[in-house]
Amino acid sequence: MTQSFILEYWNDNDWLVGRLKGVPGVFSQGQTLAELEENIRDAYRLMATDAEPAPE
Repeated sequence: MTQSFILEYWNDNDWLVGRLKGVPGVFSQGQTLAELEENIRDAYRLMATDAEPAPE
């Protein structure tokens, strides 16, 4: 199942900085929108993986 999120982003000097709206703690940056999108996906995956309980 695919989830959709809203990516809010803004310019900070030469970088695009973004966050996933409604998902606390998922921020990233990139020099292009494509790079930011890739980095924000990685940040979300890391957060989601860390949130899963460890197998017993």
